[in-house]
Amino acid sequence: MKNSVLCFMAIPLLFIACGQGSGNQQRSVATTIAKPDLITPEFNADSAYYFIEKQVSFGPRVPNTPEHIACAEYLAETLERFGAEVIVQEAEVRAFDNTRLNIRNIIGQFQPEKSERLLLFAHWDTRPFADHDPDPAMRNTPILGANDGGSGVGVLLEIARHLQENPTHPGIDIIFFDAEDYGIPDHFHVPYKPDTWCLGSQYWGQNPHVRNYYARFGILLDMVGAKDAQFYREQHSLRFAPRLVDHIWNIAHELGYGAWFNFGIGGLITDDHVYVYKHLNIPSVNIIQHDPTSPTSFGSYWHTHADNMDIIDKATLKAVGQTVMEVIYREK
Repeated sequence: MKNSVLCFMAIPLLFIACGQGSGNQQRSVATTIAKPDLITPEFNADSAYYFIEKQVSFGPRVPNTPEHIACAEYLAETLERFGAEVIVQEAEVRAFDNTRLNIRNIIGQFQPEKSERLLLFAHWDTRPFADHDPDPAMRNTPILGANDGGSGVGVLLEIARHLQENPTHPGIDIIFFDAEDYGIPDHFHVPYKPDTWCLGSQYWGQNPHVRNYYARFGILLDMVGAKDAQFYREQHSLRFAPRLVDHIWNIAHELGYGAWFNFGIGGLITDDHVYVYKHLNIPSVNIIQHDPTSPTSFGSYWHTHADNMDIIDKATLKAVGQTVMEVIYREK
């Protein structure tokens, strides 16, 4: 990976010549000027909560539904209002059952003229099946996805709100990936198929919005809003970007958010960061809830109808949002 250590911009050697004929020897002085530190803005958890609530108000955001289209328009308009150059990448992909899904990856570019870039991403769609709901009669109905989908997007919208008036040194790209949560349901008895999850990021990885796109690193936020959530170090992330993982977790502890960021080893999660790394070789870290006491490792509300605004906690949003903001504002 490319280290997230402070980088410096060198300027050409300044040659200072003494007076001609003075007999003094010419001297060359190498001067290096560091970019100034930036003050990290204050992440507003109330604002992030509102952005989650707004998404949930549309209902389940499942591809091929009116609610999905309405929310996509809201997300694109909001990023544009916050000063981003917005690209809505529309595509047709195939689900595990061969359903044709009309998807939209929503891309907000901040300072697009800069070649040095950071990538922040989350998925904005919601699960079309409540396959872990305790009520079997409810398992074929879509979930609201306040945490699983809504929370990562809500945190990134709050970060986006600051980027126009408080630009970072590198340019920032925020991507809301679609069709992440359309993988094979656990209650369906169908043959296993690889790569049925993360359809939006798979498409973008093979068709990036900018030719030869690259970012210094990527950070994925998935399920980052539940009360008392714990974020362990996810195993793919440790393989793709071990130094970045420790950099993020160390910053979280420095800021006082150690109660949320646990240095233990978490799961091996197939998520959007896997395909960002696979297709574009961008070292990426997944900040994702891990609950070692739960059979699913994601909490009792995961992929159930209990994934609603009742489980969203502003303290968790603050811990994640302020940590990610500190990471990107420290980059030179």
